[in-house]
Amino acid sequence: MTGTARAWTVAVTGASGLVGSALVTGLTSAGHRVVRVVRGAGAASVAGQRLARWDPESGALEPSALAGADAVVHLAGESVAGGRWTEAKKRRIRSSRVDVTRRLAEALPRLERPPRLLVSASAVGYYGDRGSEILREDSAPGPGFLAEVCREWEAATDPAARAGIRVVRLRIGMVLSRRGGALGAMLTPFRLGAGGPVGSGVQWVSWIAIDDLVGAILHALATESLAGPVNAVAPEPVTNRELARTLGRVLRRPALLPLPAVAARLLFGQMADELLLASARVEPARLRATGFTFRHARLEDALRHELGRPHRTRPT
Repeated sequence: MTGTARAWTVAVTGASGLVGSALVTGLTSAGHRVVRVVRGAGAASVAGQRLARWDPESGALEPSALAGADAVVHLAGESVAGGRWTEAKKRRIRSSRVDVTRRLAEALPRLERPPRLLVSASAVGYYGDRGSEILREDSAPGPGFLAEVCREWEAATDPAARAGIRVVRLRIGMVLSRRGGALGAMLTPFRLGAGGPVGSGVQWVSWIAIDDLVGAILHALATESLAGPVNAVAPEPVTNRELARTLGRVLRRPALLPLPAVAARLLFGQMADELLLASARVEPARLRATGFTFRHARLEDALRHELGRPHRTRPT
């Protein structure tokens, strides 16, 4: 980990998810110890990694398993994708982020030796639908369900901050990974030649390669001056139309079949307006100010790396 000579012990919630599994690999590859924070009973370890059991509903943590943890990275939460937002789904989204995060933030200071750092996931949904406005960490929150959840989600970490734990609230953009998430869902239709922009395509998409997201978390662990909200996005956001064109070019497939806004709303309801059609042009101001270097700053380079599609070279 840049900026520290010793190995850290890092507890991770959501360690089996898309980001969590990549983070665990990144931490262990760099020589750091991982504690997987899991629900309920289970084995004593996974591939040599300790398990800490917790009950998100009550906030109860297993103190012995977290003993000696230098940092906690909190990534667990109900997916916001995968179907229409019924009232029950929205309650699960809010509770899994706000209530569970608050219980964790309240439990950490009660440990005999609290961690020095809590890195808690948030999302660029904090900014709402903002058109072409350039958004940095000090920008005001926006309207809508997701923005409201993100505000409450971030505020739920306050008990840890008040106890003197350094808290980093990562506002994560669209994560590019071939293994899942938004990109994973886009691959099949685009490979079949049925991909294209959503709605008008002019809405801004703030994205980040999964390798850079892992790097940003490691940077947060190592950078003592970093605290509060941090935009975890690449420095070059793109419009939805540009995203579709670039993915089509990388896959060498046409990307000309748009999903009209009215069809998106019929299929996904409120989720369409807040996830697919909303525009957030977000800049990683605080990552840049603290010296973070992106491995994949340009969308096409990020997609080619993630999908194993290098640039063609012309014969000499």
